[in-house]
Amino acid sequence: MVDMPAPCKRLVTGVLALLLVFSTQSVPATAAPPSFTHPGVLVSRPMLDFVRGKVTAKAQPWRAAYDQMAASRYASLSRTPKPRAVVECGPYSDPNLGCTDEREDAIAAYTLALMWYLNQDTRYATKAIQIMDAWSATIADHTNSNAPLQTAWSGVSWAQAAELIKYAYGNWPNSGRFGTMLRNVYLPKIAGGNATSNGNWELVMMEATLGISVFLEDRTTYDRAVAKYRTRVPAFVYLASDGALPKAPPGSGIDTRDEIIRYWQNQSTFSEGLTQETCRDFTHTGYGIASIADFAETTRIQGQSLYPEIQDRLRTAIGFQSRYELESPPSWLCGGAVNRGLGPVTEVGYNHLNTRLGITMPNSKIYTEGHRPQGTNNLFVAWQTLTHAQNPN
Repeated sequence: MVDMPAPCKRLVTGVLALLLVFSTQSVPATAAPPSFTHPGVLVSRPMLDFVRGKVTAKAQPWRAAYDQMAASRYASLSRTPKPRAVVECGPYSDPNLGCTDEREDAIAAYTLALMWYLNQDTRYATKAIQIMDAWSATIADHTNSNAPLQTAWSGVSWAQAAELIKYAYGNWPNSGRFGTMLRNVYLPKIAGGNATSNGNWELVMMEATLGISVFLEDRTTYDRAVAKYRTRVPAFVYLASDGALPKAPPGSGIDTRDEIIRYWQNQSTFSEGLTQETCRDFTHTGYGIASIADFAETTRIQGQSLYPEIQDRLRTAIGFQSRYELESPPSWLCGGAVNRGLGPVTEVGYNHLNTRLGITMPNSKIYTEGHRPQGTNNLFVAWQTLTHAQNPN
């Protein structure tokens, strides 16, 4: 800075600091809404009312998606929950001591809650409550190396189910105990994130954290989840504006060129929409894309949407992966061979970008419509053709 009187220096420094703050924030530092919208985790009442009308009218693709859900094991009224005090999950769920049981009971609770909302048969709400009550009366911890991931996967579905039952159905005496479970057993494992793991970990951890914070109306936790998400998304999806190299996850210590390339599965050529896990496989890439879209969707419902900030990354990520699900990759991408299997993860992002914003996405359209009805990945994504296909609300 050129020489100038001390008061002027302080003034200029202060102005520059303010400009820096405003240039890096597109949503308030306090991101939580003044009052929470319920139900408001991934789906809202207007969205579900739209779906109910389509299902009742037997319109497609909603009716086929509803029938798919209704025929699944997750919608069974004879389901017996399998809670455990300690769920132990090692790498790739080995050992699997309650891992599958917990994830699938959580998906079942969400499935049953959706079934109740759409068909108004109270037996489904009652069964969802039975499953959630069984777990909230039992679980105390998650252990082993996959504990944060397992906690997040299950936490996503628990929050979605609990939100519908508490705030739409309403007759749930043990809802407070379930909230205590989420606060004391789930949040401590996920709210701090995991900067050094593959990106899908921290993204789903933030998705679960956000959903739980909405259910609990916990503004502090909501704000922390938003802050971490806003730095993690740019470290997962590359844009040309990032420069020669992708952004590194803050706090990871991954900061040299060699370290970044290793972290990006040894991919050294970067193109818009490439993700940190594309050259690992499209399945794990899809997990990250799903969480990016689901998180943004919840913030939209809560009135302070993060879609404008991340939509270019989401659009290019869905489009890039969809393209190479449909055609052979070039030699510069992953050595000319990719492991496909994106999964049922594109409906939420595609609906916002295409239905609501009118953005043309040809590869994403072919992939998304060609895989309808998109069902569940049996981990944390479920029934998004039903809830989000062509949903303008």
